[in-house]
Amino acid sequence: MSSVPRLVVAAPSSGSGKTTVATGLMAAFAARGLAVSPHKVGPDYIDPGYHALATGRVGRNLDSYLCGTELIGPLFAHGARGCDLAVVEGVMGLYDGAAGEGELASTAQVAKLLRAPVVLVVDASSQSRSVAALVHGFASWDPEVRVAGVILNKVGSDRHEAMLREALDASGVPVLGALRRAPQVGTPSRHLGLVPVAERRAEAVEAVAALAAQVGAGCDLDALFALARGAGALPGTAWDAAEAVVPSAAARRTAPDGTARPSTTPEASGGVQRVAVAGGPAFTFSYAEHAELLTAAGAEVVVFDPLRDERLPEGTGGLVIGGGFPEVYAPELSANEPLRKAVAELAFAGAPVAAECAGLLYLARELDGQPMCGVVDATARMHERLTLGYRDAVAVTDSALAPAGTRMRGHEFHRTVVEPGAGPAPAWGVRAPERRVEGFVQSGVHASYLHTHWASEPGVARRFVERCLTS
Repeated sequence: MSSVPRLVVAAPSSGSGKTTVATGLMAAFAARGLAVSPHKVGPDYIDPGYHALATGRVGRNLDSYLCGTELIGPLFAHGARGCDLAVVEGVMGLYDGAAGEGELASTAQVAKLLRAPVVLVVDASSQSRSVAALVHGFASWDPEVRVAGVILNKVGSDRHEAMLREALDASGVPVLGALRRAPQVGTPSRHLGLVPVAERRAEAVEAVAALAAQVGAGCDLDALFALARGAGALPGTAWDAAEAVVPSAAARRTAPDGTARPSTTPEASGGVQRVAVAGGPAFTFSYAEHAELLTAAGAEVVVFDPLRDERLPEGTGGLVIGGGFPEVYAPELSANEPLRKAVAELAFAGAPVAAECAGLLYLARELDGQPMCGVVDATARMHERLTLGYRDAVAVTDSALAPAGTRMRGHEFHRTVVEPGAGPAPAWGVRAPERRVEGFVQSGVHASYLHTHWASEPGVARRFVERCLTS
């Protein structure tokens, strides 16, 4: 059972100010001395970086499409363990979810699964009395979603605020805050959204501090905390990486053909499986649970920066290269020739290498004409079209991550193209938006555009660690 006070920050649509308000609330409550647990609905990697900056805790995602509805409560409880308050930032509009899947992966669904009250952030910049109709519609659309308060964003003046409050008096939904337009706390964006914290840390620290001051002054923090405390207990147990990654006793004892399975734990093999995970400004996209699962599976996880480190960590036996913005840093990544050669040598030695999106680009022969690692026989370049959406996928080829036939759900988010899109041994077969194969499997390498959440299939981490080269 988790009884951590919690609230969900949602909005009628994207661009209303959810990230501004959610991050500001996290920082304002943290400034009061509360331990605040930050969460983000959906597959977003960038907002959790700002959440972590605001709270001093790891930002975590809650995605019912990638992980299944049954894991939302346990993953939330895992992240919020020991905290005084949890703030969950929504995604898109309150009721928007996976295309063609009803409420699946929507903020509304996650709010219901968490039994959490919703605070609706409304961009009031171009309306007055109509705000009441808007809020009434969102509050009454789904009786199971408790829209318990409104924060008015981009309010123009005292008179404008008074008109908005008067209109909302009869709605039954209290106004818990009103924020003026404040461009000085804005966060710069580019082709895939906000610029990550890792690329502008000093400026991001200042922006988050300004958000805390603005939101703290413009919102009723006492009323918001009281609202969060009314969420009540959440049934079930917290997710635990160690429990998730351990196979059943029968699976541990026997191989698929029924014979005895040899132990592949670090203790049994007489060594340590060290997994190097790419980080730094070029590779900022990762889920915290991935490192936790790798650790639980017996690995020592070491982070390195492909922009600055000329060698892989000593004793690296496996490599994880997640998402990020290598296209922004292609010249610098290319200039680090010693590391590119080290990555290629490790891959060609048969070590397991898991590369997602940015990782795929880094493993290619070149990116926008700049030489990369040359592990995957493909070229990558920027493209004008945004590829975005959830994907149902099945593993086509046995790999260091999963046996052929393994079904997982993933997410694509990029403005690049890799040619060819798949190798002789593809990584995934994808059903929608069109049937296709994509990605590359060769020796220990699994490289693909697809972002996956390993909590949905913990055996991925266990299989990866079992195949690491032992130091």
